[in-house]
Amino acid sequence: MAQSYEEMDAIAMLKADHRKVEEIFEQFEKARSRDRKQALAEQACLELKVHTVIEEEIFYPACEGQIEEDLLKEAYVEHDSAKLLINEIEAGGPEDDFYDAKVKVLSEMIEHHVKEEEQRSEGMFSQARAAGLDMDKLADDMRARKRTAMEEFQAGKPAQTLTLEGDPGVTSAPEEQASRR
Repeated sequence: MAQSYEEMDAIAMLKADHRKVEEIFEQFEKARSRDRKQALAEQACLELKVHTVIEEEIFYPACEGQIEEDLLKEAYVEHDSAKLLINEIEAGGPEDDFYDAKVKVLSEMIEHHVKEEEQRSEGMFSQARAAGLDMDKLADDMRARKRTAMEEFQAGKPAQTLTLEGDPGVTSAPEEQASRR
């Protein structure tokens, strides 16, 4: 019998989120109506924004000093790239020339990111488990934050990118991001 989301440890929760978003992207690819595509794209964006919050605020900080530093840095950068695209998708609609292309590229970015996190022996999740992180405690914290993040993002909060030290091209202000497009 499959575990419920409330019974899962941190890694199982993150993997369940990955499968959910993969399914939404598959449905988007099959969808034909603009309304259906927009609903699915918005659902994927919401799920991804909430997922990145729980990773960036809880899971990744717990991994610092426990897994390969480069892997963690790459994950943050991949998140920022995805968030920029999420904000563009949410600001547009299926009538836009590049809407489907943006959703497709986001799907491919997420597929790559998930592969790196879930890779069997060298992936972030394997390294975190091998480091002995308390996956049950992390799961409890992640579930609590997921509930509040879902409320925040359903209220229309945009995805916030990180300000990466030494990278003048990355900003956390959505209005600055919009001006660069």
